[in-house]
Amino acid sequence: MRKNKMPVDYTLYLVTDRGILKGKDLFSAVEEAIAGGVTLVQLREKDISSLDFYNIALKLREVTKYHGVPLIINDRLDIALAADADGLHVGQEDLPVRDARRLLGEDKILGYSVTTIEEAVFGQTNGADYLGAGPVYPTGSKADAAPPIGIDQLKRIKDSVSLPVVAIGGIGAANIKEIKASGVDGVSLISAILGSNDIKEASGRLVELWTK
Repeated sequence: MRKNKMPVDYTLYLVTDRGILKGKDLFSAVEEAIAGGVTLVQLREKDISSLDFYNIALKLREVTKYHGVPLIINDRLDIALAADADGLHVGQEDLPVRDARRLLGEDKILGYSVTTIEEAVFGQTNGADYLGAGPVYPTGSKADAAPPIGIDQLKRIKDSVSLPVVAIGGIGAANIKEIKASGVDGVSLISAILGSNDIKEASGRLVELWTK
């Protein structure tokens, strides 16, 4: 676990995708999302140069730092370190979680994507601070997404570890209450926020549904 015990609010975890912003500026969109209630932001970029990724991370770091919201970098340890982001998120096909923890250091947040109890326990044992479990439902936001695990498996994963668990995949206003009932610590969203015409309103509505 991290030496820095500053609590992290996993309630509404935004993952970026510039492809669904309908021409909106990424940085403005993230600010709107934070204003609506987003508590954590992950920068996810798959098809740009390392330099472009780095420059975007630097600018987004300014935005999130100003608003007091942690910034997590997806996959790229080098970008996370170079931009002094608050943490890194790795999946099953990325840098091994144990090595990610060693290289990232103990004071940064480390997230780990899981679909099974075995992966969840492995992540907890090897240095993850939180787990992203899913996809819970079918999702179009990630082309290589695994088959949906469903709500029952989500509950089993949550019950198998003491780490915070964030549900991912196909989540929106229509099913967020079902996710909350599973006992997880938050939801990770892309299109339900960034695909909305009013990002701030969409974020606020999701927070309202979660906290009711």
